[in-house]
Amino acid sequence: MQGMIKVTYTTICKNDISKEITLNQLLTNEKVQKAIKSEFASGLRNLSLSYKEQSAIYLKTQKELFTFTVSKNFFADLLELAEEDAQKHKRLKKECDGVEIVDIETIAT
Repeated sequence: MQGMIKVTYTTICKNDISKEITLNQLLTNEKVQKAIKSEFASGLRNLSLSYKEQSAIYLKTQKELFTFTVSKNFFADLLELAEEDAQKHKRLKKECDGVEIVDIETIAT
């Protein structure tokens, strides 16, 4: 097989978070209600918060993306190669012990 593959990955760390919070959960929190009221309706009384649709807010750790390029012949070994690239560039810190492949892109040659 001819050609190259561009691999994008990120590190997986112990303290990473990925949480979904519904709008209902957010608006029933007293501290959030107080902050919204004081920011957008300062000095007004007898206010209530409501919403029209059930929506979700996602709270995730912001991750840095890293890329490397490899021959298509090494497709089966991409995860191992990503781990080697992370170790080579010292991206695996104390609490980060793995990688997650985010995107694989074929590069035409």
